[in-house]
Amino acid sequence: MPAADEPQGLEDPAPSYEPAAPTPLGVPRAPTGDPGVDDLLERLADADHLPADGHLRVYEDVHQGLRSALTALDARPGPSPAPVPPGPSYNHRS
Repeated sequence: MPAADEPQGLEDPAPSYEPAAPTPLGVPRAPTGDPGVDDLLERLADADHLPADGHLRVYEDVHQGLRSALTALDARPGPSPAPVPPGPSYNHRS
C-alpha cells in the first residue's frame, strides 16, 4: 500500500526516447557519363540509410574517390601540342 504522502496514479516520470530512423534526403544525382564518377555519386545514397554519425565515412570515401578521379585526369597523357611555327624575323637588313 502506498504511503499517504506519495502521489497516486503517477508512473515513473523518466521518459524514454528512441532516435528517429534515418530518412532519405531525396537529393537527385544526375549521371555524369563517367562510370567511375557515377558509381561514386551513387555511393552517396548509402548515407540515406545511416544515422548521421555514419555519414562522415561515406562522404570521405566519395571525396577521396573524386579526388583520385581528378588526379587521374591530370596524369593522362594528352595529345602533343602542335608545334609553334617560328615567328617573323626582325633581323632584316637592307
